[in-house]
Amino acid sequence: MKYMLLIHQGDAPTPRDPEAWARLSEDEQKAVYADYMAINETPGVTPGLQLADPEMSTTVRVQDGKTLTTDGPFVETKDALGGWLFFETDAPDAAI
Repeated sequence: MKYMLLIHQGDAPTPRDPEAWARLSEDEQKAVYADYMAINETPGVTPGLQLADPEMSTTVRVQDGKTLTTDGPFVETKDALGGWLFFETDAPDAAI
């Protein structure tokens, strides 16, 4: 079975925001990279894609046969999705 792992980074500092990232200690930065490496090296994990910031988004909907687009931030989840990965395993506990 395949599982989709969604990355909810919320307001956690990432290298995409150099100012926020710089507020983390070197050990904290290394820990973040180590966690991502551990996930990517897990057997059964297929790398996903990093998503752009919500401000870069365009939402496309079809309503009553008309295509509607909305530019800019439109986040309906509590935290913006930062990306995703796929994990294939026969053991649901392994995915959890």
